Amino acid sequence: MWARPAGAAEPWLLLAGPRVRWSLAALAPVGGCMEEPGPGSSGAGDAPPPAKRRRLLAGEEKRPGRGERYVPPPRKRNLGVSFSETHFAETRYYFEGGLRKVRPYHFDFQTYCKGRWVGKSLLHVFSTEFRAQPIDYYRAAASAGRLRLNEQPVRDLGIVLKNNDFLRNTVHRHEPPVTAQPIQILVENDEVVVVDKPSSLPVHPCGRFRHNTVIFILGKEHNLKELHTIHRLDRMTSGVLIFAKTAEVSKRIDEQVRQRQLEKEYVCRVLGEFPENEVTCEEPILVVSYKVGVCRVDPKGKSCKTVFQRLSYNGKTSVVKCFPYTGRTHQIRVHLQFLGYPIVNDPIYNMEAWGPTKGKGGEINKTDEELLRALVEEHRSKQSLSILDISEEDLKPIVGSKECDRSDYCTKTVEITPISADSCRTEDSKDQKEAEILACLPNYDTRPETHEANPEGASSSGNQDGLNPEGASSSGNQDGHTEEKDPLCEECKIVRQDPSPRELVMYLHALRYKGAEFEYNSKMPDWALEDWDES
Repeated sequence: MWARPAGAAEPWLLLAGPRVRWSLAALAPVGGCMEEPGPGSSGAGDAPPPAKRRRLLAGEEKRPGRGERYVPPPRKRNLGVSFSETHFAETRYYFEGGLRKVRPYHFDFQTYCKGRWVGKSLLHVFSTEFRAQPIDYYRAAASAGRLRLNEQPVRDLGIVLKNNDFLRNTVHRHEPPVTAQPIQILVENDEVVVVDKPSSLPVHPCGRFRHNTVIFILGKEHNLKELHTIHRLDRMTSGVLIFAKTAEVSKRIDEQVRQRQLEKEYVCRVLGEFPENEVTCEEPILVVSYKVGVCRVDPKGKSCKTVFQRLSYNGKTSVVKCFPYTGRTHQIRVHLQFLGYPIVNDPIYNMEAWGPTKGKGGEINKTDEELLRALVEEHRSKQSLSILDISEEDLKPIVGSKECDRSDYCTKTVEITPISADSCRTEDSKDQKEAEILACLPNYDTRPETHEANPEGASSSGNQDGLNPEGASSSGNQDGHTEEKDPLCEECKIVRQDPSPRELVMYLHALRYKGAEFEYNSKMPDWALEDWDES
């Protein structure tokens, strides 16, 4: 009879392989084993393989290790750009002195943690990237429950940020006033909505503007929602503005825009006697500052072309038709300045800061930094700094680190026991877009946007809690409406001097837009008529 050598495995066990052996070993009592290893065996082949990581099922969340802070996975984003009744109900309009105004309201700025913030404390992020407010403001906001991390109140700014952390900051938001001139609907059908945009109104929410925008006014007052922007007009430019009602129509017209098949016709009033013959300008345009919204002619700029035709001259100013063949920022305004005929009331390109000739022929004789500083100082001396598209915080790198003088904004201060905070900023530059997400917003004109309002996945929404944030109080205003006074809000301590309706108009108007299948026209503005009285 065959005898099994001492220490040899059972034949069936050899055939079964290691998995059976380990399953049998698992049955052995603690401290015991099925068999002792034979002489010379290292035991390495008998060690169980490392446990495999179990794959997470669909929708299953990875749980943190012991002692780790849990971060929920990012939520799915709605890529559509539309606003609901909830957004429209955040606040109300009122009209005063020929201006459309928005009642201050509490608002949530939201963003996911940026990659460069991972591993850094909230205190560090606020002190290095959100310097519009002193760090004491953020400590006070945290104590008041205004700062939330993954929807939980943050009391300790020393908390270290992790990937996918979701930040929310509740601020008391004040919007700049705009003209009370109504938006006239020129055309509405199944495909498009075409309006005559008043001057001073941004097209869509951007920077400090939200409710005082064409998109919100159309939604709130005309029940026109989920519109697609075909093109944009500068905030101070009035005239024809086209929206598509569906994505398909938007794509079709946008293709014509990209192929430069869209004919555009503008009208403006300029200083001096413009030549009677047709004038073509093809000077390249370079952006000097996105924050202030200033461009100039420069060989390093982008190519562009504008054709001009004079309509009339009254001895002081000329009415000129403009045909831009490209769509560069401030193209018409910059080309007119270069030709020596700036728009009469242009708050940027008809200023002494450009030099004796106001930039005619590209003659500036200043560096970009000197030009920006001169523009700011000129508006400050005229107490018209609010007309520039720049906040007090953005003034610091232009005019120096000294505290910006706010006297040209204010007529009276309201005594409230404050937690010190400066006005907040909105950054336009590509490197600083994120800075607008958690910072509150300043309260006068902002540059027409060339970037999306919610960059890098950030979003924003009104405060939907139905309750005032901690510390908010109420007081009445001139029309008897009770308005909240927020102890953390610097703007609540100041009464701003309103611009006049005339200051909110620039003499540049989009008169006609023509495509392959459409043509939309607005009427000539009063200031472009031959018998218009300039006084």
